[in-house]
Amino acid sequence: MTAVVHSPGSLASLLSQELGGLALDIKVVRGEVTVTVDQPNYFKAMCLLRDSAALKFEQLVDLCGIDYLEYQGQQEYPHRFATVVHLLSVSLNHRVRIRVFSKNDDFPRIDSVVALWSSASWYEREAFDLYGIVFDGHDDLRRILTDYGFIGHPFRKDFPISGHVEMRYDADRQRVVYEPVTIEPRENTPRIVREDNYGGLH
Repeated sequence: MTAVVHSPGSLASLLSQELGGLALDIKVVRGEVTVTVDQPNYFKAMCLLRDSAALKFEQLVDLCGIDYLEYQGQQEYPHRFATVVHLLSVSLNHRVRIRVFSKNDDFPRIDSVVALWSSASWYEREAFDLYGIVFDGHDDLRRILTDYGFIGHPFRKDFPISGHVEMRYDADRQRVVYEPVTIEPRENTPRIVREDNYGGLH
């Protein structure tokens, strides 16, 4: 049996019909459908996306955090932090992107969807580690990529490129030690030198 193939436009219409008021916005850009949902409705919308017979998004294939620091305040970016999820329906052969903004820029929180898709567990831990987004209901929310003593969240746009501390092995103490960063922050602009006939052009 061949799965039904929805065009992006027809999938967007189907999503609008199924989600109703749970969807703040549905857009089709470059053939991909993105649905923005409000934070209080996020978990309910995700349940519907998984369980609706017309949608059947059985798989969560990706989840990540986003920092809109330089865009926040614009109409499309009302808050600084968002979580973006990519869902796939194997049985119906379509996929969708879901975006939800955290309404608290100082302490971003979003409901966990691990109870719906177990594959979300490590993705949510990564978004917590790198962006500081807290996923309410996650039963093991701890860092996954950075060290246990790491300070801050390195994918935030205001995180210093050099970091806050540096780590090294101290032979005298025979252990790893953390110390303040000794590198002076600076901006390097590469110097570009081109010959007049660079590349054989005159």
